Order: sequence, then structure tokens, then C-alpha cells
Amino acid sequence: MNKKLYFPLILFLILVFAFAVQLLRNAQGDDPKALESALIGKPVPLRTLQDLFEEKQYGIEIFQQGKPILLNVWATWCPTCYAEHQYLNKLAQQGVTIIGIDYKDKSAQAIKWLKDLGNPYQIVLKDEKGSNGLDLGVYGAPETFVIDGQGIIHYRHAGDLNQKVWDEKIQPIYQKLVERK
Repeated sequence: MNKKLYFPLILFLILVFAFAVQLLRNAQGDDPKALESALIGKPVPLRTLQDLFEEKQYGIEIFQQGKPILLNVWATWCPTCYAEHQYLNKLAQQGVTIIGIDYKDKSAQAIKWLKDLGNPYQIVLKDEKGSNGLDLGVYGAPETFVIDGQGIIHYRHAGDLNQKVWDEKIQPIYQKLVERK
């Protein structure tokens, strides 16, 4: 038999094996959409932070308020950010402290957006070049980090923050940090 005929068969078997392994991992609860963060358990790596509204700079102390914080990376060009924005407003009304980073965006557009849609953020930082996002390991907007009162990252969520994500993933971590303080 011709050796060229074996190559497609071997390739097919390798693909079937890889598919079966991934199905098994998914069945065991492995989330293929989960993005691990090397920053879990480490301080927020941001150093110099520029306020979106004022010519004011912040240091790392904004993440060391003694209470848990959500750090939300968002942008006006991001349709998923638009979808999650109303839920962020709801969380802020419930007393959840949220700091926002406007990621790779124009400040004027971000200010207008927050004026039109409401501002759920205690502080809004601008990151026009994406360097702070890079320090955080951001793949794209939106991403949300749960940070304790000492500025240590406990969880990272890539994608929109909605009721289901809050209830199942973020709120249990956030609540544990609230009770710990």
C-alpha cells in the first residue's frame, strides 16, 4: 500500500484524539473560555494612573482602600462593554466599589459615553495607549478583576459582567473579601 495514503489517516486519528481529549476536559468542568491570569495573588501592577476627567494622577493606593474593589477594563468601541454597562450601574447602586480603566479609547468619547449611560465608577482611569492593560495582561475589553482591600488580585473575568457571572463567579469571591476585612 502507498505510504501517502497513511498520512491522511494518521492526521485524522490525531485530530480525533485531540478532540476527544478536549471533550473529556470540558466534561470534567474545564472551561475552554477561561483565561488564567499570572497576577492572581499578586498586587495590581499599575503604577502611574491618569484620571479620565481631570489632570490628576493616582498611584497604587487607589486599590488599597481597605475594601474589595472591582477593576473593570472597558472601551466605547466595545459592544460587549455597552451590554455590561447597565449591570455595572446596578452594582454601583448596590454599593459595590468599581474602578474603571478606559482602554485604548479617546477620552472625549469615553466622557460622553459615561455622561449618556451613567458612571458606575468611583474613579475612571484612562489608558489610551493600552500600557496599563498590557501590565494587567488584558486580552481585550471588557475584563474585570476582583481586588482585595490591600490591592491584591483575587480573580479575573474576561467578558461581560452580568447577573449570572456575578452570582456564580464574582460575588462569592467579592463577598468573602467583604467579610474578611
